[in-house]
Formats: sequence, structure tokens, C-alpha cells
Amino acid sequence: MSDALNNIKLSNEQIAWRAAQDIEDGAYVNLGIGFPEMVAKFQPGGREAIFHTENGVLGFGEAPAKGEEDWDLINAGKKAITLKPGAAFFHHADSFAMVRGGHLDVAILGAYQVAENGDLANWSTGKGGVPAVGGAMDLVHGAKRVAVITEHVTKNGDPKLLRRCTMPLTGVGCVTRVYTSLAVVDIENGHFVLLEKLPQISYDDLQAVTGAELKIKGAIGDLIVPVV
Repeated sequence: MSDALNNIKLSNEQIAWRAAQDIEDGAYVNLGIGFPEMVAKFQPGGREAIFHTENGVLGFGEAPAKGEEDWDLINAGKKAITLKPGAAFFHHADSFAMVRGGHLDVAILGAYQVAENGDLANWSTGKGGVPAVGGAMDLVHGAKRVAVITEHVTKNGDPKLLRRCTMPLTGVGCVTRVYTSLAVVDIENGHFVLLEKLPQISYDDLQAVTGAELKIKGAIGDLIVPVV
């Protein structure tokens, strides 16, 4: 990634903050392992999401303070969680029945690549990868809305938003919105539609680091995110 992009791009926390602003009050939400888990920290005031984890908890809260962890209470990423009033425990199989039955409003996942038709690649058997897609393939086709949070480009500066994915697919035509370190992009009718971008980057410069055409429909909003 060029120094110019590094100097203006959003941090992971800021990307997570932006994604959290679009979660509706009362929504049932699954957060992918790793980076997407940050979204839980940034719920807007006056709204409450009900977070679901594949290993069988509904209604968990923020991570406990260091030293106060109860390691019988973990999420799918094996991180300690707290419980909110009304939280429920259930069997792993029941958890996936919720996913596959269409009972989740939103799934927020990370990505290696996203294609303009909504295809998602977020797993790899390559170096440092894991040899299975895991529950992500159930989430992307069970949740009513699938959002991705990701860097806009790889560490080598290659686009992560592409015409077609070149890595193994997690799901086909499943992603509806992508929150990146430079922009917010919807996927409509097989195309990327630019909703918001950082004011410090021009459309042409953003297009230059995107591997498919960014269509414009109406005014492009400024991607303004607080320091978090």
C-alpha cells in the first residue's frame, strides 16, 4: 500500500464503527471471528443489537475487563464475553438452525476478496490459512443481510474489490454492502455502487485502487468517522 493511502485510510476500529452505525435497533447480528468482533464495541446510543455466536449464545455483551474473564463464556473466536440480561445458551446444532433458518438479520464478516456480483472469498488453504470454510458459508446464505468490513487493498496494494474473486468462494452473490478503509460500497445488480468515500481521496484515485468499476448513483457522501 502506498504511503499516501496509509496516511489517510481508516483504522480497523474506525471501519468497525462505521459498520455499527447501520445496525438497526433490535437486530439479531452475527459477527465474524477476528476483526468483525470489534463492531460490538460501537453500538450507537439508544440502539441495542442482539449478538449471536455459532457456538451457542444469544445476547452477549462486551468483553470483560482483563482478569475478570469466565472462560466458560466465550464466542466462536474463543474470546471471553459477558452476558446481557435475557441471554440464552443452546446447542451448537440449534445455533446453526437459527442461521440456516433465516433468523439472523445481519452477518458482518471479514474478506480476502469481494466481487462486484456479491461473491465473497474469506478463507484460504494457503500459507497461514485454515483448511475449511467453517460456519461462514452458512452465515452468508442464512442472514438476511451480509456486510463485509475490510481494508480496501492488500498489504501489497492489490485491490480486494474485484470483478471476479480468484480465491475459494465462501458464498455466491451474498454480499450487499462493503465497508472499507477508504469507502462504503453497495452491491446492486451485479455492480459496485459508491455510497461514501473519504473526502481526502478523489473518485479517480479510489477507482485506481479498485478492481472493478465504481458506479455512481446520486451524490457521493463523505465518509466521516470519529477517532475511536
